[in-house]
Amino acid sequence: MAALKDIKRKIAAVSKTKQITKAMNMVAASKFKTAQLRMENFRPYAGKFLDVLNSLALRVDAKLHPLLAVREPKSIKVICMTSDRGLCGGFNTNIIKATERFVKDKIQEGKDVELIPVGRKGRDSFRRKVKIAFERADVLGKFDMSLAVSISEDVIPPFEREEYDELYLIFNEFRNVSVQRPTVVRLFPLPSIGQEEDIDPEKKLDYIYEPSDEELLARLLPMYVHVLLFKALLETSAGENGARMAAMDNATKNCDELIDSLTLKFNKARQAAITAELMDIVGGTEALAKG
Repeated sequence: MAALKDIKRKIAAVSKTKQITKAMNMVAASKFKTAQLRMENFRPYAGKFLDVLNSLALRVDAKLHPLLAVREPKSIKVICMTSDRGLCGGFNTNIIKATERFVKDKIQEGKDVELIPVGRKGRDSFRRKVKIAFERADVLGKFDMSLAVSISEDVIPPFEREEYDELYLIFNEFRNVSVQRPTVVRLFPLPSIGQEEDIDPEKKLDYIYEPSDEELLARLLPMYVHVLLFKALLETSAGENGARMAAMDNATKNCDELIDSLTLKFNKARQAAITAELMDIVGGTEALAKG
C-alpha cells in the first residue's frame, strides 16, 4: 500500500505542475498576441525607414556627420538582447551562444570588445565572461520607444567622441512561434557605408533634398538608431512570449503523458495488490479445509 500512496502522491504533484504550465501557456498566449501585433505594425515602418536612410547615406559625404565615420575597428561595442525571465525553451540559450561566438571571433581578430546586455538573462550570463559597458535589466515587461532612446543616448555620444569604432546589435529575429533566429546587425557605421561599388547604379540616382543633407542626417541618424533598437525590442518581446507559449504547451503535454504513465503504473500495482490479497485468502481457505 505504501507504493500505491507514493504513486498517487506523484500523480497529484504532476497534476499541480500541469495546472501551472497550462496557466503560464495561457498568459504567454495573451501577451504574445499583443507583442506580435506591435511588432507586425512596426516592421513596415522600420523597413522603409532603413531603406530611405541607407539610400541617403550612399549619396552624401560620410564626413557630414560623425555617425557615418568609418574608422579602423579597434574597439567595438555589442548590444545583446535577451529576455528578463526564463521558461522559454532555447530562446535565451541560442542568442547567448551566438553572442559568445561573435565576441570570441572579434577578440581573436585583436579587437577590444565591450558588451551591452539588454535583459536580465543576458546580463547574468555575461557578467563574469565579458567586459560590460552598461546594462538594462528588468525592462522588457512593459516598454515603449523611450527605452530605445535611453539606450541610444548611451551609445551615440561615445561613438561621436571616437571612444569606440563599431556598434553591433544581436537579437532574436521572430519568424514564427517556434523559430527565432539570432541576427547580427551593424549599427555604426551604417551597413551601406563603404559598399558604394556593390550598389546598383539606379539606387545612386541623385535627388534634391530639402532641408540640406547636414540637417537631414542630424535628424535621421539618431532616429535610425531609435527605430532599429525599438524593432529589436519588439522582435525580442514577441519571440520570448512565443517561445514561452510553445515551451509551456510542450510541458503540459509532457505532464499529460507522465500522468497517463503513472496512472497505468498505479492500476497495475493496485491489481497486483488485489491479486496478492486474493491469493492469501484462497490459500488460507484451502489450509482450513485441509485441517
